[in-house]
Amino acid sequence: MNQQKSYRSSFILLTTLFFLWGFITVLVDSLVPRLKELFTLSYAQAIMVQFAFFGAYFILSVPASYILSKIGYKKGIILGLLTMAIGCLLFYPAASYRVFGIFILAYFILAGGITILQVAANPFVTVLGSEEGASSRLNLSQAFNSLGTAIAPPVGALFILSDRIKTETEIANLTSEAKQLYLSAEASAVQKPFLGLAVFIILIASIFFFARLPKLIDETLTGTYSGAFKNKNLMFGVLGIFFYVGAEVSIGSFLVNYFQDMNMVPIIRESSALMNIADAVATMFFKSLDGTDEKALLGIFVIFYWSGAMIGRFVGSYLTKIMKPGKVLGIFASIAILLIVISISSSGLISMWSILAVGLFNSIMFPTIFTLAIDGIGDLKPKGSGLLCMAIVGGAIIPLICGNLIDELGFKLAFLFITICYGYILWYGYKNSKKVIL
Repeated sequence: MNQQKSYRSSFILLTTLFFLWGFITVLVDSLVPRLKELFTLSYAQAIMVQFAFFGAYFILSVPASYILSKIGYKKGIILGLLTMAIGCLLFYPAASYRVFGIFILAYFILAGGITILQVAANPFVTVLGSEEGASSRLNLSQAFNSLGTAIAPPVGALFILSDRIKTETEIANLTSEAKQLYLSAEASAVQKPFLGLAVFIILIASIFFFARLPKLIDETLTGTYSGAFKNKNLMFGVLGIFFYVGAEVSIGSFLVNYFQDMNMVPIIRESSALMNIADAVATMFFKSLDGTDEKALLGIFVIFYWSGAMIGRFVGSYLTKIMKPGKVLGIFASIAILLIVISISSSGLISMWSILAVGLFNSIMFPTIFTLAIDGIGDLKPKGSGLLCMAIVGGAIIPLICGNLIDELGFKLAFLFITICYGYILWYGYKNSKKVIL
């Protein structure tokens, strides 16, 4: 009984981390359209923000696994949180001096902290209870990750994207006093959310410092990376994570610009139902849409993409209990492909809602691929977790490719490219469709 209570308390505490890094990861998306205007960047250049953020996973996942084997999971989690706090604090000078390089450095450090948390928390959740419930538990934790990703878009839209950014020429034509006021306001729009996050992260780190986590994973396991590379299903899973994260982040990062390209603002404004939804979301965060830039209005609807993932993970937590996880994965990937095809083949509200609905079917992909990949690999689990988290670099590579395709060919063909990513996930689900996670 005491053990179950300990597991439950630890699960709740670890789940707060899933919420936290989900919120921050999507808040980064809000800065992509803002930085594009602020520094007059192409789509490919603007997505370098995501490249820096997700590139940290590729560079730091294996070192994070090594660090955890030396200092333990609890200290590793605290280290990850403090690293995240430092990254958030760096947004203050980045916004003050309007230096793109400092923004990139802040993103990289922030993502470095999240990487440590990912390597530690994902396998930890899978062992907090029975092995047959591992996929269900990870889906449930990831549901709260999606709660964070659902809340982040309106926060970004209302606090980061709400005002129109002036061009370099417009800024140069301002009086000295007006220029100073404008730059201060611009800096504050970015600084306040990230300073608040830094304080919250430090508070969470303090809670973990005093918390007692059960020792469930042998942090000195002798599994090697060479052994992990020889496990075919694990390596196929690594590719699955790469393509999933790349596809999800590509869509999420470009949604505001995609809607702008389709000229959705007048369509939304003409719909009283849609404007009521937008006003209701803005009111929830004590903001008004009056006088805001059109990116804020479009950004609010991105909440449906990420909240769909949250709903889907709660549903997926149940589905993976009653169905083989691989089969659920294949079905969800098939529907995601269909929705993208509908979006790029249509226009207006049909195109908008179909691409937003992809979020619902993204939902179970990460936790299901993760648990299918590490199932039955024994002492290779910590190394496998490091490799799977390293594959999150797909969130850097795929959006960069997608950004270049948008610059050259437009959104429709770029999003068609993303269906290839889901095609691989469909294959991986089918490959594991008869597998029962034990």
